[in-house]
Amino acid sequence: MSENLFTEYQYTDSNPTWSNNYLWGPLQDVFSQYPDLTRKIFEIGCGSGATAKHLSDLGFDVTGIDPSKSGIELANSAFPELKLLQSSAYDDLARQYGKFPFVVSLEVIEHSFYPRKFVDTLYELLEDQGVGIISTPYHGYWKNLALAITGKLDAHFTVLWDGGHIKFFSEKTLRYLLEEAGFQKISFVRVGRVPPLAKSLIAIVQKS
Repeated sequence: MSENLFTEYQYTDSNPTWSNNYLWGPLQDVFSQYPDLTRKIFEIGCGSGATAKHLSDLGFDVTGIDPSKSGIELANSAFPELKLLQSSAYDDLARQYGKFPFVVSLEVIEHSFYPRKFVDTLYELLEDQGVGIISTPYHGYWKNLALAITGKLDAHFTVLWDGGHIKFFSEKTLRYLLEEAGFQKISFVRVGRVPPLAKSLIAIVQKS
């Protein structure tokens, strides 16, 4: 079949999304735990630039990439001072951009066809002792049970969202993936609701 079946994630503006309301605070908490690391950061999946702008406002030198043409166009229009480029987590980003003390990716890996390649790229982008932060929608027994009881499974696991979620992580499966990539220092924070019903799971890793 000759047509390109890849569906680009479409953006309409560069405003923060609803998930930024509960992700940005914990993100700053992580940064505060590593005051000695250089304030330089790479964002995998910067979208239309809202988080990159927030990181810049926190004092970071930000470089970001996203495969979405519409996202990068909006990001460059809204935040021309930032280094935000169209590229993919499947590219050799460390060779192109070097290594960083911080790498962040918020609500992106669940859109990835190849999550192993995604975390391998994260690993390669990090300096030794560098810190990676990944968030993804949380899944666990009690939350999935609540979704089933309330009749919200179809909406949550919808197949009708072009460019939507195709991978669904629990803490166990995300830990396995990160350990497989070579990370040994791994911790998790659940955010957005009480932990058993959390909206998102944040993984914090440090490269040995």
